[in-house]
Amino acid sequence: MHGGLSPEMDSLDQIRAIERPVDVPDQGLLCDLLWADPDKDIKGWGENDRGISYTFGVDKVAEFLKKHDLDLICRAHQVVEDGYEFFADRQLVTIFSAPNYCGEFNNAGALMCVNESLLCSFQILKPWKGKAEQLE
Repeated sequence: MHGGLSPEMDSLDQIRAIERPVDVPDQGLLCDLLWADPDKDIKGWGENDRGISYTFGVDKVAEFLKKHDLDLICRAHQVVEDGYEFFADRQLVTIFSAPNYCGEFNNAGALMCVNESLLCSFQILKPWKGKAEQLE
């Protein structure tokens, strides 16, 4: 998913039922799947500093994985310094593939590779340290 979890999701079938293409609403399941963020300092659901959707705690990750018989949530919504970052005892990983995001961050990017035995590894895209050339 791009963002995170939603208090409105009871079944993975709800995701399959979303008609596409669709405009993203300001609240609800689709909004949360795109914009919700993990927060290590809360339990349950919290207010998101972005002004949209929610934050969710470690407990919500564990509940979701158990309910849906899954091992890992992969998301991509936040800039993370090393290109990837684990959360909730490695039950969720944020993978951000754009190094030097928007020219404003000095972050690495990453790609996650999953082999036949479901072992995950990461390829790191190092941030560019040089000075941008001006195009004329």
